[in-house]
Amino acid sequence: MTAITPTGRRTWSLSESDCRLEDLMVLVERSTELVDYPNASSVIDNVPIYDSQRVRDEMATAEGRDGLQAELVHALTDGPGLVVFQEAFADIAVVDRATEAFQAMIADQKARGTAAGDHFAKPGANDRVWNALEKLAVRAPDVFVDYYSNEVLALIFTAWLGPAYQVTSQINVVNPGGEAQSPHRDYHLGFMTNERAAQFPVHAHALSPVLTLQGAVAHSDMPVVSGPTMYLPYSQTYPTGYLAWRRTEFIEYFQQNHVQLPLSKGDAAFFNPALLHGAGHNRSSDIKRMANLLQVSSAFGRAMESVDREKVSNAIYPTLEARTSAGADTQSLRNAIAAAAEGYSFPTNLDRDQPVNGLAPDTQAELVERALSEHWPPARLANELRDYAARRRTDDI
Repeated sequence: MTAITPTGRRTWSLSESDCRLEDLMVLVERSTELVDYPNASSVIDNVPIYDSQRVRDEMATAEGRDGLQAELVHALTDGPGLVVFQEAFADIAVVDRATEAFQAMIADQKARGTAAGDHFAKPGANDRVWNALEKLAVRAPDVFVDYYSNEVLALIFTAWLGPAYQVTSQINVVNPGGEAQSPHRDYHLGFMTNERAAQFPVHAHALSPVLTLQGAVAHSDMPVVSGPTMYLPYSQTYPTGYLAWRRTEFIEYFQQNHVQLPLSKGDAAFFNPALLHGAGHNRSSDIKRMANLLQVSSAFGRAMESVDREKVSNAIYPTLEARTSAGADTQSLRNAIAAAAEGYSFPTNLDRDQPVNGLAPDTQAELVERALSEHWPPARLANELRDYAARRRTDDI
């Protein structure tokens, strides 16, 4: 899984110079045919639409479930990259009870004078609840069980990720007048700067989308005027998309060619995280568009052993200091830090560890590197690492 340059040279990585709008256009300017999605009830704006009761009937047998899962995977990979389940929640009362709990969480945040930031929109423009999954379980465990026992959600989670997946949830309310997000790709590589994403090999760009599933359950009716999510079907098939979405010509093409699907309360949409998308502009005067944003992760994104990386970092820091004083090569010390400290920002508690200078908070490794460059004493690093760990815990929920 390597890329071939125009000169025929095999390359390990991608760069922005590989991004050409005409290559994207070839991939996205095609039509979705209903015949290719036999379990769907219709195709709207190139997107397969599924009647959830029909889905429940089909998945009642092992053969039917297998066929459904294969069809959904095809839709998310080689197809338009997006599917919609109408009436994913047969009992709307379950959605309403969860909505009441989520609204109470938002009220609590406002009473405390806190506002959650947003990765792709101005902080404070919308109402957002981070880690709504854990907060719902603690506040209303019966609602949690009713909500997440949903068989349609479990079907697509399993179809994309297999068993042992991990669910996270963020509530997003786009208020009247709320502006549209910039089109983007999502977690993992979508949460990195272009410079950082370009440091990952070609095959990691291909792997990133299959590590997570993105989706949303509508907790209010979402007519187009309220700004439901904008999508560019088939854009997940563009290999260099993680480096392209900030480029002006791609943004303009998205703005001219995206689709928006109205949703009813209880509907659910799921998409490949590499699909170019963004929340729409809420042009209504009175609709507070609420969605439960679901990010479901593969079980495979974890190491085999548990390692106390705070302990390891503290243990090697005096040696790192001594080597620095002795004039050791900076890159060699960074290599040692990379083996010792946590080099990835996530998972974290985004209520307390919000991304201030970009899409992701600082990593533990970056903290150790800063300590070394600024000549912190070991005791200060130990305190900073302790505070870093505390910000990531959820014990105050």
